[in-house]
Amino acid sequence: MKLFRLIAVAVAALAFFVATPALAQRAPAAAPTGSAAESHDLAAPDAAPTTSVDVSPVGVSGDTSIGSISVVHMFMSADWIVKSVMILLLIASLWSWTIIINKWLALGTLRRRATKFEKIFWSGQSLDELYSKFSANADHPMAAVFVSALREWRRAFEGGAPREALLPGVKERIEKAMSVTIMREADGLERSLGFLATVGSTAPFIGLFGTVWGIMNSFSAIAARHDTTLAVVAPGIAEALFATAMGLLAAIPAVIFYNRYVNDIGRYSTRLDAFADELSAILSRQLDEKAR
Repeated sequence: MKLFRLIAVAVAALAFFVATPALAQRAPAAAPTGSAAESHDLAAPDAAPTTSVDVSPVGVSGDTSIGSISVVHMFMSADWIVKSVMILLLIASLWSWTIIINKWLALGTLRRRATKFEKIFWSGQSLDELYSKFSANADHPMAAVFVSALREWRRAFEGGAPREALLPGVKERIEKAMSVTIMREADGLERSLGFLATVGSTAPFIGLFGTVWGIMNSFSAIAARHDTTLAVVAPGIAEALFATAMGLLAAIPAVIFYNRYVNDIGRYSTRLDAFADELSAILSRQLDEKAR
């Protein structure tokens, strides 16, 4: 499991940085220069003098480094509160992907083992043989349900065959044992899904908090410099919006996979219930036959 978590963290980190491209670099527009008279004969006496036309954007300084904004640059130049928000969202995203990948592998393994167990169960082997085979190693919920039912069933015969008046109590205890086992196994499968639900519901608001704080810093910079040019406003707004993007990046996969896993676990629990009903019917029939 630790190996799966390390792999999950590495894959999640790679997916995060691939899915978060840096902003496109914008080179400042070069002002057209040169004289139209140079294209004519220099000896022409009546050539009109021309001058270069300045079409450089208003408010853009000559520093070309302003147009180069990357993810690392935005993080390093952000306020410490915005940095804290980004780090928190990054950790939440990585841990969410760890849970997502672990649950994906775990549920796939459980479905395959359940299918294999059902084939063995309906292959014609006796219940005692199956119990001796799985009692020491019930490594999936369906086998655990079977072992709990057979354990209670065998206890009913420790003092000999039960009297007919005691059969309803024995059947009820078997059903209770299977029901408790199903609830315990379903609870184990749902573990960690609460974290995905929490990330899905709170990450956008955490990112929004970082956005609001970053925009407040941008307005403060405008007030301090008495300058409303794009060069002053753009970096702070970019940092602020990046916090929101990270919040959505953490929340969207968490919500999608939370809903998927809740449905998968619900279907698996229904499968366990159906198996428990079938096993209960078989054991009830055998109890009736032995009590005659």
